[in-house]
Amino acid sequence: MKRVFISDCEGPISKNDNAFEVTSHFVPAGDKIFSITSRYDDVLSDLAKKPGYNAGDTLKLVVPFLKAYDVTDQLVREFSARNLVLIPDVKNTLAQVRDKAPTYIVSTSYEHYIEALCQAIDFPFGNTYCTKLCLDKYELKEQERNQLKKIGEEIAEMQIFEIPQGANSLKDLPFKTQVTIHRLDEIFWVAIEKMQIGKIYSEVNPIGGVEKAEAVKDVTRRLPTTLADVMYVGDSITDKEAFRLVKENDGLTVSFNGNQYAVENADIVVMSPDSAVTAVLAEAFVRSGKRETLELVANWNRQTLANSSVDDNLKKWFFQLHPHELPKAKIVSTENMGKLAKESSEFRKKVRGEAVGRLG
Repeated sequence: MKRVFISDCEGPISKNDNAFEVTSHFVPAGDKIFSITSRYDDVLSDLAKKPGYNAGDTLKLVVPFLKAYDVTDQLVREFSARNLVLIPDVKNTLAQVRDKAPTYIVSTSYEHYIEALCQAIDFPFGNTYCTKLCLDKYELKEQERNQLKKIGEEIAEMQIFEIPQGANSLKDLPFKTQVTIHRLDEIFWVAIEKMQIGKIYSEVNPIGGVEKAEAVKDVTRRLPTTLADVMYVGDSITDKEAFRLVKENDGLTVSFNGNQYAVENADIVVMSPDSAVTAVLAEAFVRSGKRETLELVANWNRQTLANSSVDDNLKKWFFQLHPHELPKAKIVSTENMGKLAKESSEFRKKVRGEAVGRLG
């Protein structure tokens, strides 16, 4: 069977959180609105497990606010291209991986952003899965526009809440947070969903959570190959279901500068300022499979890597980028999971910035 490489986009490939940045730029207090909605997304997908709701559905919840401030597809397309920030060396990394194995990007991001990314890194758009969105086809009544602006102002006045470590249900949240969640339920699933613009919630389908797992399945059908021959790289709650699918079927899962949700569901945790380590792990996986890749990481040092079967030119490039100390790569275990999750979450904020790094 043919081994395949699949990666999330924002995190492993780029530093952006495009939907956050778009909302922040075009909507007054959009950074606050998006951050609270994103945390609400974590609650619905991970704690409340709302039927039909997927991690990453923040990307449809914020669309009515974009419409309220006359954001168009062209504006999003131009903004995305202008503000694209890549992880260092990722273009070379993906070129090397594509030379060895079929390579796909599975992203929750809007298609406007993924189109801009593909142009920047010379990657085939046909090998991507992303959130389809046509802003221009939706009309907004003036009454709804004014109502949405007031709702946005109300959300922006809310306090950004934290989800306590170990919380398993809504009852585990502080009372004030439960009150906030209840109000957000009313806003999104009563007030906005009943508006004419509310049809966005049934028509826009973000590629996150279960949809990412379905995309991975689709890749294996297209090639064809098996889930055991998949290496999946991700960094957030939107990758959790894809991680679980691949891991449960003996494929390899890698958290790249991931948050708690990614680390807890990965085989390997990577913390790196550049993407070259991804090329090394992908090379090892494609050449030798999961077990040998895990052995390489279990003995992660310059000597072990130098003596490995990884391509000599790739090793030379990697060592030139890291002449003194290799990026951190660790196998996740029950014993080290909590420590790695905390360490990786902090490293993530340094690489991508505090605001983006805190998003689920």
